[in-house]
Amino acid sequence: MASRGFTLIELLVVLALLGLVLAVVSPLVPNALPGVALKGAAQDVAAGLRYARSLAVTENREVAFILDIEGRRYDIGGEARKHDLPGELALSLFTARSEQVSETTGKIRFFPDGSSTGGRVSLARGQQQYHVTVDWLTGRISIVD
Repeated sequence: MASRGFTLIELLVVLALLGLVLAVVSPLVPNALPGVALKGAAQDVAAGLRYARSLAVTENREVAFILDIEGRRYDIGGEARKHDLPGELALSLFTARSEQVSETTGKIRFFPDGSSTGGRVSLARGQQQYHVTVDWLTGRISIVD
């Protein structure tokens, strides 16, 4: 009766083939990941803006989304928790002049009725970029690539 299973030589051949595939594919992976990181950062900023808007509406108070471009982070309504953004991205903020805190820090403010001061956060890496826009009248947040 023949035993079922794999021989040591068969296992070594499979491992050698897997090693070869990994050697060929692994240099290609980092080139795909920057786009994913950029899109993830844009979605993170949009989620932060949506959270700030929902806080303003549910708590019936003004809430500011504060972006620190130099520090590469944002916070919502002066909370102690800071949300960090990837360091390799180029960031810019377009907001009302009255919402500029400094050269590198600005706010997008949301009001209890859901409206806002409006603005845009742009995130870029190389030629790829995303714009997270906030409509001043409705407070609607959208991501445009």
